[in-house]
Amino acid sequence: MDDPDQPTDSRPAAPALSALIPGREFLSSRKGQLLLAEWVVSFLTFICYVASTAVGLMIVPLIEFLWALFTFYAYSLKYNEQLKGILWPLLDFIRCVSAAIIYFVVSLVAVSKYTCGASKAAAVFGFIATIIFAIDFYMIFNELTKFLKKGDTTEDPEAQKSEDEDSDSDFD
Repeated sequence: MDDPDQPTDSRPAAPALSALIPGREFLSSRKGQLLLAEWVVSFLTFICYVASTAVGLMIVPLIEFLWALFTFYAYSLKYNEQLKGILWPLLDFIRCVSAAIIYFVVSLVAVSKYTCGASKAAAVFGFIATIIFAIDFYMIFNELTKFLKKGDTTEDPEAQKSEDEDSDSDFD
């Protein structure tokens, strides 16, 4: 019989909680590490802005934190493969480009306008976030160009050649 005073560590975790933990293979992937870094740096930037005199700038890292968190779990739980109607690479590319630009601008404002230490720390984290988001959108851009180039090579090269010869161009 079970002893009620003994801790029961041998019980499996609740299925709902284990579903929220991302898989080890995703966390070890480049995309998983970039999303985790975006998530952590956005959260640290948010905390620094909350503690600073630049509280008005805290909404940017909060939105980016939530968006990175959503994207992190969407990729780790493979929602990107289940929801075929959404162009995930394009959505992720737009997310990263907009985040890099916005973090850069907000960090410049925090450095130039505010003098408290927490604002300066938030600006440093913002510049780090800019770099991380820029790396992510560079990786996504490379994947998109490879995908588009692969799509172009499926055409018949002879048909492409005859179309080029038949075209009426002023540049000939």
